[in-house]
Amino acid sequence: QRDCRVECEEWIERGGGGAGGGVGVFFFSSRRRHTRLRRDWSSDVCSSDLPAIEQIAADPTIEEVILSGGDPLTLVDAQLAELADQLASIPHLRRLRIHTRLPIVIPERVTGALLKWLGESRLVPIVVIHANHAAELDATVADALERLTRAGVMLLNQSVLLRGVNDSLTALSELSCRLIDLRVIPYYLHQLDRVRGAAHFEVPVERGRELVQQLRDTLPGYAVPTYVQEI
Repeated sequence: QRDCRVECEEWIERGGGGAGGGVGVFFFSSRRRHTRLRRDWSSDVCSSDLPAIEQIAADPTIEEVILSGGDPLTLVDAQLAELADQLASIPHLRRLRIHTRLPIVIPERVTGALLKWLGESRLVPIVVIHANHAAELDATVADALERLTRAGVMLLNQSVLLRGVNDSLTALSELSCRLIDLRVIPYYLHQLDRVRGAAHFEVPVERGRELVQQLRDTLPGYAVPTYVQEI
């Protein structure tokens, strides 16, 4: 089971890669491509006849749904809770994964209402946060992450390799160790997308590979993120 990301080595050596089944993806106000489903959400997010939900319900091979974007936590909890209830009513779904940066930049977004619907859902809740440097994980953020963990949420982190920010063994090691201390698994280290205005942050892929190998040499395996590039 795989999503739309592939490891850098595979992307470079094979020139791309397909995505497997088992995962449905909701993109919130997103222009990115994905492998299964697409919908730009607005105030009608919980309309009972959403084609995407019908597609998921009709496909028993889908076990996990990803809410991504954009950032799904920009919606109010009442909308998200209703969507989660609709997804939980689909028998073959097992997990709900949310990709969000808000617990890092606005840790106050981890509200009691958010914890309630995440903790009460039949679906196993997984939250993928986005931190690029250990300095982002201050005490306020740590408290928000602890509240998510106590609510039974599995926490993963994805980061982007950025020149001048975290393109050193020290920076990446400190990030991984801080994440582990906060009960967050380092999940993905992304090669920077080549988007306008970001070229000065790009790190060569070969340097990224070297850094990940150095992490493997110095950290436990569970603390080393998978180096990936989106295609």
